[in-house]
Amino acid sequence: MCFSSPSVPAPVPAPAPPPSLPDSGVQNAGANQRNLAAMAYGASSTILTGPQGLQTPASTTNKSLLGG
Repeated sequence: MCFSSPSVPAPVPAPAPPPSLPDSGVQNAGANQRNLAAMAYGASSTILTGPQGLQTPASTTNKSLLGG
C-alpha cells in the first residue's frame, strides 16, 4: 500500500484589474449626447402628432354596405 498524498494544484492566478474610466472629456461628451437624446424624445418629437395632438380633422368616410 502506498500512503503518499496527492500533489497540491497550482494556485489560481489573480483576476485582471478592472478597466479604468475614460478621461473627463469623453465622459462629458457621453453625458451631452444622452442629454440631447433625452430632450429630443419629448412630446414635440412624435411623428404623428405634436404636443397639442391632431391639428386637422381625421380623414374618414361613411360606412357603406357594399363599398359603393
